[in-house]
Amino acid sequence: QVQLVESGGDLVHPGGSLRLSCETSGFTVGEYAIGWFRQVSGKEREGLAFISGRGRDDSTTYADSVKGRFIISRDKAKKMVYLQMNSLKPEDTATYYCARGWARGWFGSLAEARYGSWGRGTQVTVSS
Repeated sequence: QVQLVESGGDLVHPGGSLRLSCETSGFTVGEYAIGWFRQVSGKEREGLAFISGRGRDDSTTYADSVKGRFIISRDKAKKMVYLQMNSLKPEDTATYYCARGWARGWFGSLAEARYGSWGRGTQVTVSS
């Protein structure tokens, strides 16, 4: 059974850092693109970053809104994917989700429609 479970969300001050974790099970994490998304209530879900699902290719892609501040990484042995978030801003406040790409070997995308399995999310609040 495919499962993704996010953790690490918290209340943090502006300028602070946070690392989110995505624990995966039921599939080989290195064979699938894994994306991080966020959503604010009443707004569309936003794609933030993904790490490639093409075998040994660990290339990453970021949305302009987080480029240079967020880093996605993957630990295949631990079956974990992380999102390191630095220089956090109040507008980063949202529920954060990780998701698995729709097919093995698919490179990945920031578009949520191509992701078939999702975690339940973890709340990040950036406030002074």
